[in-house]
Amino acid sequence: MTIRVLIADDQEMVRAGFRMILEAQPDIEVVADVPNGVEALRRATELRPDVCLLDIRMPGLDGLEVTRRLAGPDVADPLKVVIVTTFDLDEYVATALAGGASGFLLKDAGPALLVEAIKAADRGDALVSPQITVRLLKHFSAPAKSPVRQPVDALTEREVDVVREVARGCTNTEIGAELFMSLSTVKTHLAAVQQKIGARNRVEIAAWAWRSGMMADG
Repeated sequence: MTIRVLIADDQEMVRAGFRMILEAQPDIEVVADVPNGVEALRRATELRPDVCLLDIRMPGLDGLEVTRRLAGPDVADPLKVVIVTTFDLDEYVATALAGGASGFLLKDAGPALLVEAIKAADRGDALVSPQITVRLLKHFSAPAKSPVRQPVDALTEREVDVVREVARGCTNTEIGAELFMSLSTVKTHLAAVQQKIGARNRVEIAAWAWRSGMMADG
């Protein structure tokens, strides 16, 4: 299966560099690269790529607004979005993830992490640059300003184990290896957790775990 990717960045050299890195992969195809947010929204809606790789600061519409329109909570059939930017301000990260982004990378993260972020988003995982993850976890572990939502039904012991691994930044494959589960079992547990706590994706599961105090002894 080929992963179809759209690239949106206002710098032509950046787009060319990303295209070169991604098209060197046998299972990735760049279906479009565009210089602004308006074109990104139009082409993404038209082409329905598997993953959209978006810069934040672009003419017309910024990457955060494009993300919200393509992957936000009100979108009926959301696309996968990975934000790649030179700016790692906390409010950008929070807004991108709240808007439905499946990953957040800095442009200096390197080719290997870029490719892994695309593949992670395509398979339903989320990848955030390590230097950003540390700050995110610190933010999530701070006392919540409002009560943390409680699960509709109590999590099982195995679901708690899976949630903790997600909150540590592990992929489904890593969780399976750590907990001696098949990949399908991990996905089943994650689906159950999402339904119980009202989370849309694994990033929200991780945030919930840290805010609820589940990671205090982890």
